Amino acid sequence: MAFGAKPPLTTETVFDWRVPSNPKISPDGGRIVYVLETPDRFEDVYHSNLSIVAANGKDHRPLTSGKQKDTLPVWSPDGGRLAYVSTRAGKAQIFVRWMDTGAETRLTDLEAAPTAMSWSPDGEQIAFLARVADEPAWKVKMPKAPAGAKWAEPAVVVTRLKWRADGVPGIGQRPLGFSHLFVIPATGGTPRQITTGDYDHGGTPAWMPDGKSVVLHAARRDDADHTLYPEDIWRFPLDGGAPVQLTKINGTELNPSVSPDGRYIAFSGFADKGNSSHNTNLYVMNADGSGLRQLAKELDRNVIAPAWDSTSRNLVALVETEGRSHFYKIPLDGPAVAVTRGNLRYGTGYASIDGFSLSKNDHVAVGLSAPDAPKDIVTFAVANPGGQVKLTEVNKGLLDGRAVGKVEHVKWKSFDGKNIEGWLIYPPDFDASRKYPLALDIHGGPHAMYGVEFTHQMHVMAGRGFVVLYTNPRGSTGYGEEFGNCIHGSYPGDDYKDLMLGVDAVVARGFIDAKKLVVTGGSGGGLLTAWIVTQTGRFAAAVSQYPVTNWITQTGSSDIGLTMMRWMKAAPWDDVKPYLEHSPVFFAGKVTTPTMVLTGEEDWRTPMGQSEEFYFALKARKIDTVLVRIPKEPHGIRGAYPSHRVAKLEHLLGWFEKYVK
Repeated sequence: MAFGAKPPLTTETVFDWRVPSNPKISPDGGRIVYVLETPDRFEDVYHSNLSIVAANGKDHRPLTSGKQKDTLPVWSPDGGRLAYVSTRAGKAQIFVRWMDTGAETRLTDLEAAPTAMSWSPDGEQIAFLARVADEPAWKVKMPKAPAGAKWAEPAVVVTRLKWRADGVPGIGQRPLGFSHLFVIPATGGTPRQITTGDYDHGGTPAWMPDGKSVVLHAARRDDADHTLYPEDIWRFPLDGGAPVQLTKINGTELNPSVSPDGRYIAFSGFADKGNSSHNTNLYVMNADGSGLRQLAKELDRNVIAPAWDSTSRNLVALVETEGRSHFYKIPLDGPAVAVTRGNLRYGTGYASIDGFSLSKNDHVAVGLSAPDAPKDIVTFAVANPGGQVKLTEVNKGLLDGRAVGKVEHVKWKSFDGKNIEGWLIYPPDFDASRKYPLALDIHGGPHAMYGVEFTHQMHVMAGRGFVVLYTNPRGSTGYGEEFGNCIHGSYPGDDYKDLMLGVDAVVARGFIDAKKLVVTGGSGGGLLTAWIVTQTGRFAAAVSQYPVTNWITQTGSSDIGLTMMRWMKAAPWDDVKPYLEHSPVFFAGKVTTPTMVLTGEEDWRTPMGQSEEFYFALKARKIDTVLVRIPKEPHGIRGAYPSHRVAKLEHLLGWFEKYVK
């Protein structure tokens, strides 16, 4: 590094990295509250608090503070109060803050954390969701332990098919019980349970304008435990009347939103076509469930997070397309109209939107990110996206003293003519006359997408001297339903060819040392990494992060086993062939690449056994391999410990540097 040059981002900057999220704009559009997550390098935890800023970017200040997690801010209809969830009392509870005085009250004393909430139209009540505990379906009567005895932990009894969930500590067993709807007076009192039965209810409660009922999605069917997509839209009267089922699509219907005039209900979902990938479509129906129709059919993209504008004649939604998320205005009686596509720029390139909220005067607050500019909060009028006001610069102090590499958009044609795109991140001191190692980073999902957002981990890799290639092979979202389903029943498969041809295209540009190629990815990307080393020896080193390596055991041990059977087009006991043909562990005899396998010990999406099987196969063949187990971490190594994220990066980079110094 030249004298006076800025250092790059390093793994240690994980402890300085701040993440703003969940921007909520006040009903009048004048103020924005958002959640700010900050790491604590001394206690090795993450805290989150609320901040507030005026829509003109002024009067920016903390709203809450402390070593806790404050989340889910929701404005009252008149903008005079703010409800949010905080762990300051030891468990997550609902608090209400009066914005004019700063006075606060704690509303709840819940055993289970509230997961979503919303204000009634008159501001008198708050609806929320929380789990209601239940008795186990099977239990035995054990003899009573003698006084003073110290018996071992009791047996764990499992009776449901969907019994496990990633992110739940220990063995991942879902807590007994179901998620139900409650309402509570906004000034405090006893919560009143509205829904009953052995059914889960989800989404954010959507009030009808008269305040007499709430709309939710719910899995209120007896076979929900055995059904891949059990959710429908329901209306729940608050006077004790019977629930009303509003949709009966063979598929999934999620996240209803009621129009301001109460005439319509919009929601996201899809009709199940038997595919592994479905576009998330936008639907609208009359408030009684009649007149159901799909909007924006022409887009062939995921349409997510619909919100009504003030006229009740249009919806605003995010549309995922080719590595970006943009706003579209979607009328009830016409085609979708792009609001931000191509005219919303951030950093030195195009931006992607991550989360938004809409005010009554049709202004939005959004999280905005670009390849060379990390996420911050921005506001603008839907009618004038060019008039954006940047409200935060939460990582400015860090980035002012650091060098960030250039990001370049690249494209190539695959073996069958399909257009594949990706992005290159260059080391900050890149010199085209030199030769660099190339790191291929593969996204998970597989039905997900990389894009133009800032990725701290990849910039750290570039800061350590790697050119980083990340890309969207077939199977990725954002390119249409047909592209997403190219790998249905054949995953991994031709997506491998897309990736290798991308590597070829970058190597051909002349600044890559073809003997210093490395590959990594997590989840589905970990699977593809493990698959790649069974198919080619061109990579000097590989790190497979929380992979699937054996589809048979993955199906029975993961928290999404029904999804695995959909991807393979059959249950393993009915047709084991596709499971064998696409499991890297059964091709481990071909591996010559030094390969690290890295997984969290409480990962129940791609459980540790998947990594252990592949590690054992390679170790038994005396391939240079290491198994890295990160304690107490769920899928993605995204838990509560900043030091674990550092450890993940240091193990990955240390392994690569061992082979491509």
